[in-house]
Amino acid sequence: MRRRLLVPIIACATVLAACAAPGERATGGVENRGVGNERWWDELPLPEWRAFQQVPTDDEWFEVYRLEDGLFAIYEPGQFELVISYLIVGDERALLFDTGLGIGNIRQLVESLTDLEILVLNSHSHYDHVGDNYRFEDVLGLDNAYSRASSLGRSRAELAEFIGPGWVWKDFPAGFSAGEYVGRPYAITGLVRDGERIDLGGRVLEVIETPGHAPDALCLLDRERRQLFTGDTFYLAPLYAHLPGSDADTYARTAERLAALRPHVDTLVTAHNVPFADAAYLDQLHDAFTRIAAGTGDYVLTDGAREYDFGAFSIIVPDSYPTSTPSEAIQ
Repeated sequence: MRRRLLVPIIACATVLAACAAPGERATGGVENRGVGNERWWDELPLPEWRAFQQVPTDDEWFEVYRLEDGLFAIYEPGQFELVISYLIVGDERALLFDTGLGIGNIRQLVESLTDLEILVLNSHSHYDHVGDNYRFEDVLGLDNAYSRASSLGRSRAELAEFIGPGWVWKDFPAGFSAGEYVGRPYAITGLVRDGERIDLGGRVLEVIETPGHAPDALCLLDRERRQLFTGDTFYLAPLYAHLPGSDADTYARTAERLAALRPHVDTLVTAHNVPFADAAYLDQLHDAFTRIAAGTGDYVLTDGAREYDFGAFSIIVPDSYPTSTPSEAIQ
């Protein structure tokens, strides 16, 4: 998932401490994910991660970082999404916010980080956030038709693109078979609703429904720590309002709702690329959707969609969304 660059990128050479040279799978960019995705792996390693303590692990696929006491980022830099799942540890139990791509074994990893009971809750049910749900007994979700459909799994044909050329540059972990990669079915064992509070013991997380990117998108608000776990609703990269199941009008209403939370939030904890972003982006997100709806934003055409550039992030909407004058056409 190509990010918007805020700092100079240092070229990579070896993996983890620095990146390994891309293997034969990494042969180009990706489609339908915005402009400028060619050789996205050349931006790695992202320098923002140096600010955090990396936790040693024998795992071949994940990188783990201790962001602060009771909060671990579980990062998958070998695939284009650069997805981040979060282990949030309370005094009595832990919550795993997303389970990643399902390429590595995230359950084995989190059990090495905590002995507490683990609940799973997904920021939404796209493939790169629910991949290892099937490994867990306690999976929470919204009472949502999209969530229920996703829990039935995804076929090899639906997911083959995402581990194909241009999407993966790093070697797969031992035991993983690309030819058998599917979205495995999982059971939603408990329901949550908007406004519900999940008490982990010494840490309370409030569920906030935030549809738009996906019909079942949600955020988690930690009022005491003034943190908002945003999932894919916001991160420093192109935001997708053009995918199947996305809805730009709904996304705009979500952005307005989140902007109203700005007085209660200092830090956004995001699901791709880098873990933290300033909460001031909530106001910018709302303003961005307002400008798009008013037809005042500049955009480029990419893969049949419109990408509006707002500096640190962009928003991709269907070409049928409100009309303005393109600043450039990408053929």
